[in-house]
Amino acid sequence: MSLRAEVRADTGRLHRFTAAERWVHRTTAALMGVCVLTAACLYVPELAVLVGRRELVVRVHEWAGVALPVPVLAGLASRAFRADLGFLNRFGPHDRVWLRAALHRDKRRSSRPAGKFNAGQKVYAAWIAGASLVMLGTGVLMWFTHLAPLQWRTGATFVHDWLALTIGVVLAGHIGMALGDPEARRGLRTGTVSREWAQREHPLWRP
Repeated sequence: MSLRAEVRADTGRLHRFTAAERWVHRTTAALMGVCVLTAACLYVPELAVLVGRRELVVRVHEWAGVALPVPVLAGLASRAFRADLGFLNRFGPHDRVWLRAALHRDKRRSSRPAGKFNAGQKVYAAWIAGASLVMLGTGVLMWFTHLAPLQWRTGATFVHDWLALTIGVVLAGHIGMALGDPEARRGLRTGTVSREWAQREHPLWRP
């Protein structure tokens, strides 16, 4: 199936992400990175001893967590960003085909049809969004101890800690996938991708 997209006349590359969308991704990634690194410094004894200043690390972790939704909320001012959220939130029959192929480790490109975002990216986006909201809610209960009784705060701490570990594993997988696809990384860095990559990885993409 042919790919229809706007092409830059000077480079022959396809527009994929606007500057606003790239800013949202970079800022969110930076805040998430701060959350993960500070959490590691709080929970891994060797790192805690190496870094020290636990109170400062706690405050940085808390404020980075509270700020995490801000880039996405600011990005809603961008029409392109809102459109991409719609793509990420919409699953079609081809996404079921993609997921089935991924589960069966079928690496043939013809067995993994995808629009602008493949089914794996959609599942990841939905999961990380939900997990971030849960982390924010449980983190607020742990930070402002007067908001809930001790039993609630104990449960919030349990959920926060174990979900944080899960997020770390999922983020590692996400980064690993990105490292294996230089053209996808270039798309997030420059906003454009090659026509060949788009036709191979996202043949149903129609901007």
